[in-house]
Amino acid sequence: LVRLLSGPSLDCQSHSKLWTALVRDEQIVRSRLSELFLELVVDQEQKVAFIRQADTDDLETPILLRRHQLTFLDSAVLLYLRRMLAQSDVHGERAVVSRDDIDQQMSIYEPASNTDRSGFTKRIGNSIEKFRKFSILRNIRAAKDRYEVSPTLKLLFSAEEIQQLTLQYKTIASEHAPAELPEEGSTMTGDFEAWAMTS
Repeated sequence: LVRLLSGPSLDCQSHSKLWTALVRDEQIVRSRLSELFLELVVDQEQKVAFIRQADTDDLETPILLRRHQLTFLDSAVLLYLRRMLAQSDVHGERAVVSRDDIDQQMSIYEPASNTDRSGFTKRIGNSIEKFRKFSILRNIRAAKDRYEVSPTLKLLFSAEEIQQLTLQYKTIASEHAPAELPEEGSTMTGDFEAWAMTS
């Protein structure tokens, strides 16, 4: 329970003993979380679990999870990671991406008039660091700037949601000049729940 509340997720690969305990006592953990207006999400196939705010309709309840806004570029990186995860599933492989892969994919969103290439690259790095913090990206040992995409991402965003957002981004990339793309402070996906207790 403490591990789940600490966030961002609990998985069999990283926490094998805790995963066994969670499977054994799932109903008890669900009950305790419900008392805090939290919901347990468990994927037995991927062997990963996390918590999110429970849907309480119009009932006013305390919010215990931090929510983070994603910038336009954050959202674009997230879409790419989700797409790589879907492709790896088809082939039964781990989803592994490199920093160069991400930079290349994000280059279509760099304003044509941009004279600060290092600044744009730094923004991409900030997005990567954000997803590392949330354990969506995991460093691969002995492989610099290479990451594994966590299966947790599939639970956060359905294939349908990703498809809709991807179409929206493709429209932006094809119909607008790069200089017209949203600025750093804008967001396309709304709030992102970070599965962690507020301070």
